[in-house]
Formats: sequence, C-alpha cells, structure tokens
Amino acid sequence: MPVELFDTHCHLTFRDLLGHRERVIADAVRVGVSRMITVACSPAEFASASATRQMHDKLWVAAGIHPHEASQTGDDDLDRLASFWRQPGVIAAGEMGLDYHYDLSPRQVQQSVFRRQLDLAADVGLPLVIHAREAHDDTVRILTEHGYVGKPVVFHCFSGSAAEAAELRANGWWTSFTGIITFKNAPGPRQACAETPAEQLMFETDAPYLSPEPVRRMRPNEPQNVIHTVRFAAGLRGQSFESLAETSTANARRFFKC
Repeated sequence: MPVELFDTHCHLTFRDLLGHRERVIADAVRVGVSRMITVACSPAEFASASATRQMHDKLWVAAGIHPHEASQTGDDDLDRLASFWRQPGVIAAGEMGLDYHYDLSPRQVQQSVFRRQLDLAADVGLPLVIHAREAHDDTVRILTEHGYVGKPVVFHCFSGSAAEAAELRANGWWTSFTGIITFKNAPGPRQACAETPAEQLMFETDAPYLSPEPVRRMRPNEPQNVIHTVRFAAGLRGQSFESLAETSTANARRFFKC
C-alpha cells in the first residue's frame, strides 16, 4: 500500500506558488502527499484559496488574520473572515496569533485582533491554527482567557522549547513540525518532536518557506517536501518512515475532521 502524507499547512496562494499551483499540487501527489491544507492569511487571499481548493479533492482551506496583518485589519475584514469560515471546504480557523520577532504590527494591536478572532471562532467550532513566534507566554495566556483549554488547537510551525511544547500538551493542544527540525541549530523543536506522543504528531511544510534538509536550498519550498521532514522525524524517533507517515496522516485527519 503506498505511503500517504498530509501537509497540514502550506500557502499555495502566496506569490511564490500561486502561478504554479497545478504543477505544485501534482508534484506533491506524485510523491504521496495526497492531502494538503492551504492557509489564507488575510481576506485578500480568500477568493484564490477557494479557487485553489477546487484543484484537488483532498485539498482544504484554513483562514485567519495573520499577526503581521493586524494593523491593517478592520471590522469589515473580521466580518468577512467569520463568513468565510462557514464556506464549504474551510476546515480550520487561522493562522492567527502573535509574532514578536518581526513586530510588523504593534503588539497591543496583534493581541486585540487575536482576541477578536478567538471570540468569533467560538461560534463556528473549527480547530484553531496558531502562529506564535517569540510570544509563547502571551499566546497561551490569551487562549486560556478565552476558554480554549482542552479544545482543538495546534501551534503550527513549532519552533519553541521542549518545555513549551509540554506546556501546550498539558492544555490539550497540539504542535505541528516543519523542516525546522532538520536544521542543525534547532535542538528545541527536535526534542519536542521526539517527545510528542505518537497520537499527536503532525507535519507541515509552511511552503513557500522553510525548505527542509536535504533540499534546504530549494526556493520556494513546496508541499512535496514534507516527505523529508517526516523521514527525518522517523529517524529521530527511532521508527520507520512508513509507520510515522501512516500515524501522522491519521492524526491530522482526526484533528481536522477530513
């Protein structure tokens, strides 16, 4: 039986991939990446995300307001987002959260837009996809204050420490791993991946970013490359690639209900 992989987070509507979507999807399917979630990070991407979903019967959409976009977000944008979450094929709310690395939007504005999305998402009941970069404590605090402990929440592109990952698991939340774990200077995410219970492992590319080893120089990154991350994680955990592919795909299908 062929291996089936699930890229749970990519950006097929971003400029580097948008004009090549059909080829990118076909290349992914050819190597066994038969399921993908493309993530829209602002209302400007909603239409192209919907169009992309039509290109493959196992491709779904997640949508949110990225913290980088927070300062450009108005009430109409949030209303459009809440409506879009109810569209067919939209299976997750996000990515949303906080980014204190770039601070492209003021932190208080990021927090306000994050909180408003959490309030709106409570009405639709979709799993949450969280972006948290150098903002672990505030992200956890805000999620907790809004009643998301024990609800389906995944911290995508996890880049923190093993202790932070353990704290997230204690709140009933998941972490998803990218090609970062294949980088030599990423001991925290590697340890977190090694320690994550088998039934909670998920993988993603975050394409067009973060090409994994051994294709680190590939620009842009593509969903097909999740195979390298899963293969590396299998070695890290001392199990076969095939078993981890099967388990992680089943986990993602269960988490996102698809």
